[in-house]
Order: sequence, then C-alpha cells, then structure tokens
Amino acid sequence: MDTSIGSPADEKTVTAATKPLTDAGWKHTVDGRWIRWTNPSGNAGIQFDAFAAQQPTSTLTTWNIWAGPSIDRPSWTLTASPYTPSLLLADLAENLAHGTGPRTYTPVKVKHPAHLTTAPTGPLPRATTAQSSRSG
Repeated sequence: MDTSIGSPADEKTVTAATKPLTDAGWKHTVDGRWIRWTNPSGNAGIQFDAFAAQQPTSTLTTWNIWAGPSIDRPSWTLTASPYTPSLLLADLAENLAHGTGPRTYTPVKVKHPAHLTTAPTGPLPRATTAQSSRSG
C-alpha cells in the first residue's frame, strides 16, 4: 500500500516505509509521540512523529531522516510531510540502511612511472681541454 493522494500516513504506510530498516536490524523505539529507528552504531536514523501525522494541516515535520553524531547534532537531515509516498520513504530508508556506517579513507598510492635510463652503447665521452699554443 502507498499513501493515497490527499491522505496522511497511517500504520500501513509507516510499516511499508520502514521495512528496510527493520530488515537491516535497526533499533526501533517509541518515545511518546515519536517512533524512531536507529542504525546499530547510532549515527543515522529515521524519526516519525505520530502526532504530526494526525494533523494534516499542520506545518510540523512528520518524518525526519538524519545522519551524523546524533539526532540532536546531525550532519544532515531530510524532512518530509505526512503525504510523502511510502515508496519514496522506503527507497530512502533502503539507501540509508545500506549506505551508512563507519567511513574509512584509504589513500590511493600512485605509482609513478619508473624513469628508465639506458646504458651507453659506446665509449664514454671524455672531457677535453682546449690547448692553447704559446708562441714566443
């Protein structure tokens, strides 16, 4: 099921939107009006505001998708209304579930081409000095 045009999120759309998170083993908590899914390392998550979802004319954010040190100090956030299609939210959740985690930077070693020198094939050049003739 997906969110119908003109209808707010309900239990079915929330379940469909967050299935990728549940399948990936994200922690699910309920805190008052908020339902949260957080990745195992706690540096990404999705928060659903059940109160905002029931107020279709409200300007409150229904969905808050984030990543960073914590939900209170995210590096980035994405917010969505109760009318956001669950298929779009599920796609975002899928990408978030499989695209987050510890990031490591491994510098690429650049191999410089070897400077090849060839051995001389003939006798080495000799230094010569100009001799001046002294006349007398």
